Amino acid sequence: MLIVRELLLGPMRFSELAKGVGGPPTDVLTRRLRDLEGDGIVRRRELPAPASGSVYELTELGSELEDPIMELGRWGLNFYRLEDLPGLVTASLANALRVILDPPEDAETIVLQVHNEGHANWLRIGGGESSAGRGEAERADLVLSGAAPDVIGAIALGGDTEERVEIEGDRDLLSVLRSWIELPERLQAEVDQAAGHRLAI
Repeated sequence: MLIVRELLLGPMRFSELAKGVGGPPTDVLTRRLRDLEGDGIVRRRELPAPASGSVYELTELGSELEDPIMELGRWGLNFYRLEDLPGLVTASLANALRVILDPPEDAETIVLQVHNEGHANWLRIGGGESSAGRGEAERADLVLSGAAPDVIGAIALGGDTEERVEIEGDRDLLSVLRSWIELPERLQAEVDQAAGHRLAI
C-alpha cells in the first residue's frame, strides 16, 4: 500500500520510490514491485530519450486503489495527534492534504501548488473533484512553500503559522481551504486548542 500511495502522485524511479516508502532493503522492495507487476497493479516503463533508465507507475487497475487509499487515510486520522505532524512524510504532502480537505460539492475548484524540502506537488480540489500529482501545475491559484508541517499548519491553524510559509497568489484562499478541513472530533479539538493558544499569544 505504501508503494501504491507514492505512485498515486505519478511515476517514480526505483531510488525515489525506495526513499518515499522509508528506505527498505533493495531486495525487499524489488520483490514487492515484482509481485505488484505480476498482479497487474504496477508496471515498469523505460523512459524515452534523452532521459535514461526506467520508472514504475500504476496501471489502470492500480489507479482504482486511489479512492480506497484516501478513505483509509481519513480513517487513520483517528489515531493521529497534532504532535505527530512533524513526522509527516514530506513527499506525500499533496495526498495528506487531500485526506484532510473535504470541500462541498458546489465549491469552486482551487489549484494549490506546494513546494517542500525539494518536492513539488500540485493539488486540484473542489467542484466534486480531487486530484494531485508531482511537478508544477500549469496555473496555480495559490502557492505555498515551506516544510510540510508548516504548510499544513498555515492551512489548518492560520495566524502566525503562516509566517513560516512563503505564500504566492490569492492569500484569501487559505481561509477557504481552512473551512474545508474535516477531521475526527479529537484531532479537531487539538487543532482548535492550538489555534486558540496562538490567538491568545
